[in-house]
Amino acid sequence: MSDICRIVFPLYEGVTQLDFTAPHQFFNRMPGARTVVASMGGRDIEADGLVFARLADLAAVEACDVLCVPGGFGTTAAMLDEDFMAQIRRLGGSARYVTSVCTGSLILAAAGLLQGRKAACHWAWRDLLTPFGVEVDEARVSRDGNVFTGGGVTAGLDFALVVGAEIFGEQAARSVQLGLEYAPSPPFVGGRPEEAPAEVLALVRQMMAAAVADRQAGAEEAARRLKAALATA
Repeated sequence: MSDICRIVFPLYEGVTQLDFTAPHQFFNRMPGARTVVASMGGRDIEADGLVFARLADLAAVEACDVLCVPGGFGTTAAMLDEDFMAQIRRLGGSARYVTSVCTGSLILAAAGLLQGRKAACHWAWRDLLTPFGVEVDEARVSRDGNVFTGGGVTAGLDFALVVGAEIFGEQAARSVQLGLEYAPSPPFVGGRPEEAPAEVLALVRQMMAAAVADRQAGAEEAARRLKAALATA
C-alpha cells in the first residue's frame, strides 16, 4: 500500500451518525490517512438531526484501501437499493480492508462480501447475518482476515483503534487514543444485553420491536437477491 491510505465512508439516508463520525475522528488523526465521506450523487445526508454536506459522489470514487460501512435504521432500504449496493460491491471487491460498524455488516453481507466469514453487528440484529451465510460473532470488534466489523454504534471507537493499529501501527493508534483522551469510564454497566438490568433490556427491546418485522423482511429479500445473483454468476 502507498503512503496514503484511502478510507471511504459510504452514507445513505437513515445512517446513524456516530457509526461513522466516531471512527472518522480516529482515522482522520492517523498519519497518512485520507478519509472520504460519500453518498450517491454526492447528495446531502441527514443523520440524527445533523446534515452532512459537500460529500463526494460515491459512484465517482475510483477505489479505496479501506471501505467502512456504517449502520443505522436506514440499513434495510440501503440493502435493497441496487445502485447503492452496486457501489458497495465494486469498492469492497478491490479494497484491501472491508469493514463496518453496527448494522453496516448487513450491507456488506447483502453485497456478498462476507460469505463464509464471521462478523459482528449490533446485538439486536446479529441474527439477520445468518441468511447471508455469515458466522455471527458476538465480539465488540471482530476480525476475519481482511474483514473487520464492529458491534453496535459506540463499538466504532474500539473498532477504529483495532483497524488503526493494523494499518498504521500500534504506536500511531495509541497516540491517537491519548490525543483524543479515549479512556471510557461509564457511570454504570449495561451497554450489552447480558449486562443490562432485565427491566432496561425489556424496555429497549420494546422500543426496537417496531423495526423487527421490517428489518427481517428486508434482510430476507436482500438474501434472496444475493442468492439469485450468485446462482446466475
